[in-house]
Amino acid sequence: MTFSEAELRTLAAEGAAALADSSATDILRWAVDAGLRLAVAGSMQDTVLVHLASTVLPGVDVLFLDTGYHFPETLQTRDRVAASYRVHLRTITPRQTVTEQDADFGVALHERDPDLCCALRKTQPLDEVLDEYDAWATGLRRVESESRRDTPVVSFDERRDRIKLAPLAAWSDDDVAAYVDKHDLISNPLLAQGYPSIGCAPCTRRVAAGADARSGRWAGTDKIECGMHL
Repeated sequence: MTFSEAELRTLAAEGAAALADSSATDILRWAVDAGLRLAVAGSMQDTVLVHLASTVLPGVDVLFLDTGYHFPETLQTRDRVAASYRVHLRTITPRQTVTEQDADFGVALHERDPDLCCALRKTQPLDEVLDEYDAWATGLRRVESESRRDTPVVSFDERRDRIKLAPLAAWSDDDVAAYVDKHDLISNPLLAQGYPSIGCAPCTRRVAAGADARSGRWAGTDKIECGMHL
């Protein structure tokens, strides 16, 4: 089934109204039952959404954006997920390698212009691969930051003309921990090493106990989002 932009907009509006208080499973099942070509964006910080989606749609495409700057532990988590979960894991890479980007923009672009680096290595690759889908699901949660507190469970992604799902939007940290324990999920080892929010290695720092979980991302700057969700 092929959906027009107008049809996707209508579906997104209907889903937002009907699913505002629904479970994460029901939100994902709604997309599947609607016949949407669905992908899940998996950062491999944790594997909750990836596992949950695999129970609703076995073989679901999971998109991992390999920026070239990930921690080894994050890549290891990706490989374990690909081998253990019922998903089709797709590793998506930027147009340029890190070496090629360094040649064009100078070494360590992330230090001088982190917004541009994120755009080239995260946002642009995601934009391009989502052309293959009608909808994508993200693990955004409202409790993660002030900028995410109003995250809807279903919306129309104006940037990409696709439906965007945030099935875990209403989940608390305790909800996540309970799901991980119940299903004995694969977890990124860095979560237990003082990294509650994990991005690219050069731009991620350990966080002191009790501090804002995202304060280790782009520490020392006013940047709070990579741009994928803006």
